[in-house]
Amino acid sequence: MKELKPTSEERPWGGFREFIKNEPSTVKILFVKKGEAFSLQKHLNRNEFWRVLSGAPEITIGDKTVRAKVGDEFEIPSETEHRIEALDNDVEVLEISRGEFDEADIVRIEDKYGRT
Repeated sequence: MKELKPTSEERPWGGFREFIKNEPSTVKILFVKKGEAFSLQKHLNRNEFWRVLSGAPEITIGDKTVRAKVGDEFEIPSETEHRIEALDNDVEVLEISRGEFDEADIVRIEDKYGRT
């Protein structure tokens, strides 16, 4: 799967930012409550693109962990471990998944809720 490269275009009235074009995708907004995190996980059949909409999450992708801010964007290739943690406030993240989407395509590495 190719990497997602958002593009921008100016128009007289302002402009737009295009995230996906002519490609099958699944689009979600992830909500992570303050003090919570989803599993450290990976997917075998899809890539993901994240854009932070609100909050200041801690984002783990592979062996790197960063403190993100609104507007930060991340590409998560398939088979790469990743997680969002909402340490200080609620977090919203736009997620665009490309590839074969199936909620069962989650390989959990760590999960504080006891899921496998």
